[in-house]
Amino acid sequence: MNSQVMANGAAAANEPRRSPRLSVFILTRNEELNLPDCLESLSGWCTDIHIVDSFSTDATLEIARRCGAHIHQHKFEGHTLQRYWALRNVPFQNEWVFALDADHRVTPELREELIEVFSNPPGDVDGLFVKRRQIFRGRWIRHGGYYPKHHLKIFRHHCAYLDDHEFDYRFYVKGPTRVLRHDIIESNQNEWRIAFFVEKHNKFAGELATEELKREAGEIEYLTQVSFFGNPDQRILRLKVLWNRLPPYVRPFLLYFYRYFLRAGFLDGKEGFIFHFLQSLWFRLLVDIRKEEMRAEMKKTGAPSAPEQRAGHGSA
Repeated sequence: MNSQVMANGAAAANEPRRSPRLSVFILTRNEELNLPDCLESLSGWCTDIHIVDSFSTDATLEIARRCGAHIHQHKFEGHTLQRYWALRNVPFQNEWVFALDADHRVTPELREELIEVFSNPPGDVDGLFVKRRQIFRGRWIRHGGYYPKHHLKIFRHHCAYLDDHEFDYRFYVKGPTRVLRHDIIESNQNEWRIAFFVEKHNKFAGELATEELKREAGEIEYLTQVSFFGNPDQRILRLKVLWNRLPPYVRPFLLYFYRYFLRAGFLDGKEGFIFHFLQSLWFRLLVDIRKEEMRAEMKKTGAPSAPEQRAGHGSA
């Protein structure tokens, strides 16, 4: 009797687990350094993976094919518009979608949580937040207020929308949300070259400066309620409103002091010093300089608003 139970238990343990009812899409353009680890973290449990590629010229597509992902190509017009295109055009097998970047990895703990949650997809929410673990040049940026950061990455794809005016793009849903327990890892292998980080954020500074000027002029509004008592995104947007009330050129130094000293960013070592200095002080100072330049150009030309910056969006 006992041996029969043990045999049945062993057979059950060896049966392949049913794939969760969850699709994944990943935006790519020349992501041969990042994509293998991303796809490896999905291997063996997610069977509906879609690559939305902007005509890569490196080994990105070869890597995607080797891993059995579905490939769709579309001209890149900005991260927000590319994601909108994916939501409207990719033939997902499932109602629920996980939106990843090529430099994201699903931790084993999150994988197990997702398998459990999506064995029977939730019916009481439209979106799920996950915690982001930021890795910079091999080091987990655990302090300075950078962990945990919550991102709405999993949602019913027909319910999701984005704000194309928002530099720091995010997905929104109108229905209820909840927060998952475990992490995704963000680790961009290109950032081992500091020139990549600097060039990327130099472009980002123009985009963020444009957005801030338009919001100051009342030309655009956030697409969701701004509140300290709402979901993680609503709380972040409230902090952005407060940020824009602080004096330019002073606020980058205040932010750096807050993150590096008050929130113990110095505990993140040499990599943490580089990251917090560049992200909190240098980048935010660059945004203030670009805003001043744009105001001067608008005054000179008589333009009614800041020019559009379309280098592409990113998460700052």
